[in-house]
Amino acid sequence: MYHKSMFPDLPVVPEANVHHLLFDRPDQQAWPDYTLYVNATTGKRWSFRQFVERVRDGATALGADIEQGGLGISLEKGEIVGILSENSLDYIALLHSLLAIAVPFAMISGYSTPFEFKHAVSLSQATRIFVSPSLLPLALTSGLPEDRVYLLEGHIEGRLSYEDLVNRARRNRIPRLPVQHATRNTLAYLVFSSGTSGLPKAVMISHGNLTNSLLQVKVVTEEVNKFQKPPVWNGPDGMQVLFNVLPIHHTYGLHISCFRVFFSPLTVVLLPKWDVNTFLNAIPKYRATTLYLVPSLVHQLVHRPEFEAADFSTVQVVHCGAAYLPVSLSEALLSRFTGLERIGEGYGMSESTISIANKPIPGVLNGRAKNKPGSTGVLLPGVEVKVVREDGTLAGVNEPGELHVRSGCVALGYRNNPKATNETFVDGWLRTGDRIRIDEDGVLFFEDRAKDTLKVSGLQVSPVEIENTLLVHPDKLIIDASVAGVSGGRTLDERIPRAWVVLSPEGHKLGAAATIAKLHVWVRESLSKYKWLRGGIEVVDMIPKSPTGKVLRRQLVEKYEHEQKAVKAKL
Repeated sequence: MYHKSMFPDLPVVPEANVHHLLFDRPDQQAWPDYTLYVNATTGKRWSFRQFVERVRDGATALGADIEQGGLGISLEKGEIVGILSENSLDYIALLHSLLAIAVPFAMISGYSTPFEFKHAVSLSQATRIFVSPSLLPLALTSGLPEDRVYLLEGHIEGRLSYEDLVNRARRNRIPRLPVQHATRNTLAYLVFSSGTSGLPKAVMISHGNLTNSLLQVKVVTEEVNKFQKPPVWNGPDGMQVLFNVLPIHHTYGLHISCFRVFFSPLTVVLLPKWDVNTFLNAIPKYRATTLYLVPSLVHQLVHRPEFEAADFSTVQVVHCGAAYLPVSLSEALLSRFTGLERIGEGYGMSESTISIANKPIPGVLNGRAKNKPGSTGVLLPGVEVKVVREDGTLAGVNEPGELHVRSGCVALGYRNNPKATNETFVDGWLRTGDRIRIDEDGVLFFEDRAKDTLKVSGLQVSPVEIENTLLVHPDKLIIDASVAGVSGGRTLDERIPRAWVVLSPEGHKLGAAATIAKLHVWVRESLSKYKWLRGGIEVVDMIPKSPTGKVLRRQLVEKYEHEQKAVKAKL
């Protein structure tokens, strides 16, 4: 059956640049000039007005003609700007400057290996790159002319930075560029998402997708405000202080740091890279009221000795996304955070811009929107879904099936990958590849991933990508490989990658143990850490496959898990 959101419909999404919704609203004129961003490591601060001025001067510096002292970047020239960096304040300013001139950007993971980076640049067709100083050597392997690789922040002799460009625009008094027109289908940015096809795919998010997603937040907030007063926050001057430790190149970190923060005055404390001690010390230092985490980070926190002694007295809300949060971890947070009012959870993906469902605040919609234990929430405004059986028919109430989504927040598709686009975006529906059931109250429950894609530390991992990496070892040690997720992650539901391989004649000569050791080294050299084979490598005689050639990963996993249980039973 079909399911529609119980929230009021969204307003019509305008044919306009999303910049207007974020920065040109009448209500913002009455806002005080509050602290908007703080770097948790350096203590650097920007006020709201400082940030807006930097964004608009940055847009001028990027888009103005070269003769005026700008870079002359424009959508008409087919430009796409790559960003390769850890979290930073100028990362956020740069991406908003690019949105203002309607030039799309591609966010490339700062954890990329050279192979992954080159793939991302090739797939996105980036024409320029802004990079943090620590990642400059990697950026210089892009194949782009050196004068098209810029620093995002910092100073290196002979290389322009975003700050240099902003200062030059101000010094030369370049006339400020107006916000450039964009339609609902104008590409806003690319975010990389792994899938079962192997290498990461570039998800195309439009200005309309982003506007739709932001209006969802606005409508839900309006409904909540109908039955409860705005919360009184524990932050300085009674303001909400949002602490983000998630990478901006990840959809979750992107939206909470860069987009959703412009509907009411609040402060964002940004951690450049995850460090548990810096995180714990910064919470009381900045009087953080709202934390955004993923389950693997929650697992780290609750099992650290410092967790019991840390000061969480200002924290009122914890949001956890990117993967399912086990009840045991949720209970651990609730028992330790004495002032915690709620744990926010939801369901979504890069292909749906971000969320399609969230756990509602109890009481919203006169209590019709239920917040049930173990659920992923109710559909957000403007979202319609259907649950489909394997035979293509519609599943009934409480019956699991693959979730298909129709909404204005569904992405344009995958850049330069028509095959994957046609398989995932079908007749206006997004095929999520996830098994979901929806109960009689319209509440969603996540069952499992129909896709083979894993989530490790909240990041997507493609088994096919790891398999392909193993198979191209220069010594040709194996002739076949299969990768799947097995138990052993930081949380009960997290699966870590394990490989089963069939040795080649060269591998047999070397021996199983030595081959496995070499393959581990190869994977660590080729792939990001979260893709490493923490579940181990096993040599097998053959990879089980169906008559049509489909790898039967489930058989391999079940055999492994059975053996692990037997070993534990003997202990």
